[in-house]
Order: sequence, then C-alpha cells, then structure tokens
Amino acid sequence: MNDERTNRRGQRGVAIHPVAATPVDAGTTVRLRLLETTDVHGWLLGYDYATDRPSPGGSLSRLGTLIARARSEVQNCLLFDNGDFLQGTPMAEYWARKRGIHPGETHPVIAAMNLLGYDAATLGNHEFNYGMRFLTRALAGAQFPLVSANAVTRPGPTPEADELLLPPWTVLRRQVSDTRGETHELRIGVIGFLPWQTADWDRSVLAGALSPRGVIEAARAHLPALRAEGVDLVVALAHTGIEDVPPDLALNDQAEHVAVPLAALDGIDVILGGHNHLTFPSPEIPASAAVDPIHGTLHGKPAVAAGRWGSHLGVIDLALSLGPEGWRIADHRVALWPASLRTTPDAQQPIASEDAAIVASMAKAHAETLAHIRSPVGHLATPVHSFLSMVAPDAGLSLVAAAQADHVATRLAGRPEADLPLLSAVAPFKFGGRGGPDYFIDIAPGAFSRAHVADLYTFPNTAAALLISGAELTLWLERAAGAFLRLTPGAEDQPLLDPAFPCYNFDVLFGLSYEIDLSQPARFTHEGLPAPGGGTRIRDLRHQGRPVAPDDRFVVATNNYRAAGSGRFAGTDRPELDLGPRVSSQDVLAAYVAAQGTVAPRPDPVWRFRPMPGTSAIFETSGRVLGLLPQMADGRLAPLGRTVTRFQQIRLRF
Repeated sequence: MNDERTNRRGQRGVAIHPVAATPVDAGTTVRLRLLETTDVHGWLLGYDYATDRPSPGGSLSRLGTLIARARSEVQNCLLFDNGDFLQGTPMAEYWARKRGIHPGETHPVIAAMNLLGYDAATLGNHEFNYGMRFLTRALAGAQFPLVSANAVTRPGPTPEADELLLPPWTVLRRQVSDTRGETHELRIGVIGFLPWQTADWDRSVLAGALSPRGVIEAARAHLPALRAEGVDLVVALAHTGIEDVPPDLALNDQAEHVAVPLAALDGIDVILGGHNHLTFPSPEIPASAAVDPIHGTLHGKPAVAAGRWGSHLGVIDLALSLGPEGWRIADHRVALWPASLRTTPDAQQPIASEDAAIVASMAKAHAETLAHIRSPVGHLATPVHSFLSMVAPDAGLSLVAAAQADHVATRLAGRPEADLPLLSAVAPFKFGGRGGPDYFIDIAPGAFSRAHVADLYTFPNTAAALLISGAELTLWLERAAGAFLRLTPGAEDQPLLDPAFPCYNFDVLFGLSYEIDLSQPARFTHEGLPAPGGGTRIRDLRHQGRPVAPDDRFVVATNNYRAAGSGRFAGTDRPELDLGPRVSSQDVLAAYVAAQGTVAPRPDPVWRFRPMPGTSAIFETSGRVLGLLPQMADGRLAPLGRTVTRFQQIRLRF
C-alpha cells in the first residue's frame, strides 16, 4: 500500500507529534493506518472567500500536507472522506449556481480529492443541495470509489431490493506488509451512510428523486452481503454524529445522529463519523457505557470524527492480528491531527503548510472565484455584524429579511395571497458556536460585493413562502425560543444559550413584535420535539400593534430548508406557495442591494427579552464586540473575561 501515488509528496513544515506506534503482539501482526477527512465543505485552500482574505485555519490543502506526513510514517495506509465536500464556500456555490461544470472538466473539489489519492468516500446531505443532475456530473470525475448504502433512488419492498444512487459498499484489496516484512492481501470492506432526513432537507430540489432509508435499517440489510465477500475488516463511513441517543429512537431511525447505535451492530469494525462538525475523541463528548471520548471508541470499536472545514485529520492506527478465524483488531489508537492552532485569543497559526500540488492545481479555479466574489453589488452605508445576533436586534438580519420579503412580494403580486400580511423569517447563520470565536459577520461600510453576500447568507438555500396561521406563528416562535436556557428570576450570571441549539434555528419573524420570557421552560427540545413540561415563552405577540389571533392568516417569506420542514417548525408540513422559478437566497439578497444601490440596514426591534429585575445571564461572542459596547445606550451588556476557547463572555441584564 506504500505505493508511488501515496508517497509522491514529502513532509513540508509540519510541526506535529506523530501518533505513537501500537505495541507489537506476538504472531503475525499488520499495522494499518486509516485516515479520515470529513465535512470539508469546499474549503480547498487556506482562503476565506466570504471575507476575501487568506485564512490561517483548516483547508484540504493543509490536510494534504498532514496526509503526506501520515503516509510517510507507516507502510500501510488508507484515506477516506466522510461526505459534505461539495458545498460550503463561495467557490463551491459559484461552481454549482453560476459557472457549472464544463464538458470534460472535473469539479475543483473532486480534482483535489483525486490528487490526494482517496481510497473511498461517501456522500453527506450537503452533496444534494444543488440537485441530482449537478451531483451526478460532479461525481463523474471521481477517480476513487463512492459508496452509500441508504441513498435510495427507487425504494424496493426491502432494502436489499432498493435502487441506489451508488453501490452500497466496496471491497478494497490491498497488499500489506506485516511487522516481519511478509506480504498479505487484506480485503477491506467500506460501507457508507448519510442522514435519512436528506430528502426532506432538500425536498425542493430533489423532487422525489431520493428516498433514503434509515441508517440502521440499511446497515442491517447490507452488512451480511458485504461480510459474505470474505472481508477482513469493515469500515463504516458514517455521515452522522456521535450522540448517545435513546436506543428506541435510534433503532427506529428517527434520530439524526446514530453513529453510536451503528457501532453496536455486528459486522462493523471501525466507525468514521461526522456531520455535526464535532471532533472525536474529545473530552467535550459525554462519556457513557457506549462512548469512550478519551480513547475514541463506540461500543469498544475505534471511531473518529475529524471536525469541519479541514480543521483536523482523523488518524486511526490499528494492529491487526492473524489468528485461526482470520484477522482481528488486537489493538488500536485514535488521534486527531489539527491543521492549525490558536496562539492568542485573536490569532490562529497554521501547523501545516498548504500542499503545493493542490495550490497549483487550484490556481485557475481560485482566480475565477476571486473575480466572481469581488464583483460589485452595491454600497453599504452602515456597518453590519453578528456579534449580538442572538440577544438583540440585528442589522444584518434586517437586511436579509427585507430582501426576502421584497422577492416574495414581487412574485405574489396580483395573486390573492398578496392581500395577506407578509412576514419574513430569518435566522443568524454565523454566531460562533462550533464555528469558533472568529465565526461572526463583520462588514464595514463601503462597497458591497458578492463576497459580502456570501458572508451574510452562508447556506445554499432558495427563497420560499408559506401560508401560516396565527396559532402556527406562536408555535414557530416558541420553537425558535428554545435557543435559550431557562433562567431563575433574581439569579446572577446564569448561562443563556443552549449549546445544543444551532443558531440557524433561531428564527426572527420580521413584521411582528413579541417578548421572550426566559423564566418559563422551553416548549420544544433543541431537536424540535415537544418538551416534557414545556411552557409558554412567547408573550405579547402583535402585528402592527394588534394582538395576533389564532385564526389570523399570514404569508411568511422564508427559505426552502425551513419550508421543507427542517427544524420541525409549525406550519412547514404543507406545500410551499408557488413563486415560479427557484432563485437562490444569495441572488435574492444581491438583487435587492443592487436595486437599492445603497443600503443602510438598521437593527429593527422585532423582539425583546421580558424584563426580570435582578437577573443576569452570560453568553459568548467575539472579542471584536468590545468596541461596540459603549454604544449600547441601555447599559444591559457588560464585558467579562475570555473563555479557554477564546470567546468573549458578556453579561446580559434583564
């Protein structure tokens, strides 16, 4: 396996400690290293196109250097990708929405993966954001096998009878050397899985073309056939998170993150996880009988999850022992190799240099992308940032909401729905969290370009609209209010934000006014299910000063992700209003700014926290907020210290 392809690049300035060797067992032992990348999301180079400047953080080019280092240390090595590689940056968006793949071309992401010599890969949910036609054209250039056991294009009466987009599994035959220098053939089975919710999340572009099976159901169906091939080892490329979910939910395939119950199945030896952008092993993952977050095992089996955006390379070192019943895992070690480290609260330093071959091969695509993102759209007269998006009115959300509402109003002109009140539902996309202390919007006044559009609207959504009742509006907002933890009135410095709640589900409904009462328990869990003992947080809900009645009717401008039911928001289980040809949300925003020429968004006071005298809470944001706090006239915000993860803590008084 130590062939010319895997060793054509040498080490280049990698300041990391190699993974320690596994102790030698008596008898025949093969040391096999498995490498994982996951959730790269189009981060090919160390360049942030949304801010139009070099990025010291992760990228596939930096992982390429780590991969070369990892291969050079061992004789036997395999490289896998766990999905979500085609979407996530303005480069990826440009290739999918604007430029397209020309005849005879290879998608830049696939070209980089070919260059790195992947042994196999699976698909994530974001591979489907641009529809099946684009996906098929993009994957056609892959020079490595792609597998997915539950990407069903036509369901059969049983999973075994399903028509699949890709083969469910593949068998890699590799000549490996044991610790004595003797050669053996290993047969490594590789099976892939994606979240079953993928078809719902992208319902508007898949149009019945994909009907995924549940991960556990598909695994139980296809593993016996894979094992019947006489494989020595089975590696599951599982685009799903590591979360200790209740077994009844997981085994019925109702949960989103099912790496733990997947690992419990007979026939799987190694789990490569991802999807939720967390790292594993990690002390931040709760330990349980099934999960060892220090040694990196799920049900005793080695497992790794390598973060997101090229932040880490996952490394699993196996010692395979040959016995009467064949090869078995005698020992293992799991590690994460970071591409960069934070040296100060406001500075990040690359550990790995960028792979020169990838940088050179991406030069043309990089130049094209820069020309696109630098194209002018309009002028921004006031600053926009997301440092306080979860706690106060936000100018960026106001701008996106106005653009979204304008698009829907234009498309509904002359129709009966145009006579109904029009609201606009938007959520903050960049508010730290798993993205880190630099993951915020910060746009200064001046020329407004396509890069700024991508910074404000990160995801590849399209504009959509729904008819919603007043009763559903209340539930919609109750779902969004689950972003916050319950507070005890009169208590000081309580944690404010639920870390399990993604900021992109904190919808703000422009056109309304309302209060959020955090003395009450959340009505829904962070997954959108009814919470036991849930309360009522939304108070004084009004439209143009009038209380909203349960039977009032509204049009809500939103995006296809929300309209498809993602997040389990009330009223999203019905068909969207017909707005004609699909338009990306980024194009909606760009067209709105271009039509205005100059925009001066202000933080519209849509919502507020209900007062609780003597009560305070703490939330984390960017250190760049400190210069803005003196401008906050009400004095409710006060800076505290920095956290160990370099976030700025802020005290909020109610």
